[in-house]
Amino acid sequence: MDAILIRERYKVVRVTDSRENYAFAEAVDILDRETGNVLLNLYEGPLLRQYLPCFDRLEVCPAFLGIFLEGESLVAVFRDCGGTPIDQIFFLGDSHDWQERLYYAGALFQQVLNLADLPCEVACALLLSENVRIDLNNRKVCLRFHAVPLEGMNPREVVLLAGDQIRKILRPRFSSPREELDFLDELERGSCTSVVQLYALWRSRSEAIWAAYEALAKKNFVRRWCSLLLGRVKRRIARRKER
Repeated sequence: MDAILIRERYKVVRVTDSRENYAFAEAVDILDRETGNVLLNLYEGPLLRQYLPCFDRLEVCPAFLGIFLEGESLVAVFRDCGGTPIDQIFFLGDSHDWQERLYYAGALFQQVLNLADLPCEVACALLLSENVRIDLNNRKVCLRFHAVPLEGMNPREVVLLAGDQIRKILRPRFSSPREELDFLDELERGSCTSVVQLYALWRSRSEAIWAAYEALAKKNFVRRWCSLLLGRVKRRIARRKER
């Protein structure tokens, strides 16, 4: 079978998503080998009219390489970021220590902040689990531009999706200090209505969470266990009073 070549430049390696009026493909830029693999989002029909204004707002996005019309399709081209989907890195029973968790949580919050100026339908798509990528070798988090069509998205939906992904990294564990659990409770309550507020909340809590972990690390096993248990008792009492 002959290779699919789009605009005599992008050689399609595989099509991984195809549905009505939308397709997503991985490709190679044969005119610029240094670019590496690229991602193609193709929109047709009503989606073309819906998404054309969206990409006008992505000019400052480093991963965005441009848009063009190919026949009846709007094609948006992005750099591929690599990495592994978050669900394959952070999961129930994983072995990451607290330093790693706080580092990657901070890196993800920074990526979420970068979504502040993006259209909500694009921002929400980037926060789907398959698109939140962790690169352990290079210690970075990136969001893969598989901008699948989504309807009814708004700033609150962006915050909720971001919170879901953060909770995978800062999964509540017995070793979690009260400061971290209280932060996760705030995420659950949904008090933030924008990613800027969400990032500000993290910045206001992250130092205290880090300090709490450091304090626990300095204690022996018995004292650390007692401190964690006492913290949970105090937290349970506080939550009962709130009710």
